[in-house]
Amino acid sequence: MDKELEKLAPSKRSAAKTLFATFKILKEVGGQLPGKQVIDKIRETVELTEWEKQVYEKTGYVRWESILHFYTIDAIKAGYLRKNKGVWYLTDEGEKAIKLGPAKLLETASQLYRTWAADNKETKPKKGKDTEDEPTELEENKTQTQKANLDLLEEQAIAGIKDYIRSKNAYEFQDMVAALLRAMKYHTPFISPKGKDGGLDIVAYNDPLGATAPRLKVQVKHRPDASVPVDDIRSLTGLLNKDGDIGLFVTSGTFTSEAERSARESHRHIKLLDIDNFIDLWQEFYNKLTDDDKNMLPLHSIYFLGSND
Repeated sequence: MDKELEKLAPSKRSAAKTLFATFKILKEVGGQLPGKQVIDKIRETVELTEWEKQVYEKTGYVRWESILHFYTIDAIKAGYLRKNKGVWYLTDEGEKAIKLGPAKLLETASQLYRTWAADNKETKPKKGKDTEDEPTELEENKTQTQKANLDLLEEQAIAGIKDYIRSKNAYEFQDMVAALLRAMKYHTPFISPKGKDGGLDIVAYNDPLGATAPRLKVQVKHRPDASVPVDDIRSLTGLLNKDGDIGLFVTSGTFTSEAERSARESHRHIKLLDIDNFIDLWQEFYNKLTDDDKNMLPLHSIYFLGSND
């Protein structure tokens, strides 16, 4: 074990090695990854003690996971890490901080958080001794613990929604997209049946007859583990042959950077929706879906006490 890590109390040692592993994992995959996948990779690659793997009786959370989520708040305030909709992003500053090593990275992130807290008139408890039972900061800093738990719950919720979508077949996902468009006040006279579709999966209109622009020509790809390439975007562009046509490409995965650039620079209006955009819109328009359409991807809202951060 690293000599600097050996000097740390158990909770800080766990935080240092898992936060450092988080940064390395994110760097290796290009800088971003769903938080759930980061946790899974740490579980597979980092040697964890029995103490770290214990479950808190009150919350049901695994100790090392709670400690990591708690200290990711320090990393976020330090400018090393960002989180959005369950996805973790390593910043340029975070990538540089990997050179510090596990113990120094944690110490620097915590120091920068204290500076941020002071500048924003927030309070962070003074350093205390960690015990084998519970890290002192996790006990005393209720605000940071609450924020960490909310992040964890959000990541679990988003991961659950994505897993549910992943379990659907291509035509079920296509029907979800059509349902979302109807909730957004579009008419969907054409939804591709199984078989050849001429390159289009859905045609949506502002009015029942399609006389009013814009008219949406929609391509849907159910590829949860893949990125849509630029050639697919160009193919959709070629189908926009009337004034008032707008191309909409929806995927249950992501788009390559080249595909995104092609859409931005196209002489035609092309809108791209990846899985995160789709989930955001499904949540936003959920109350406008019919009961049958809601059942395609049922959601249940629960309200927790939030944070002012």
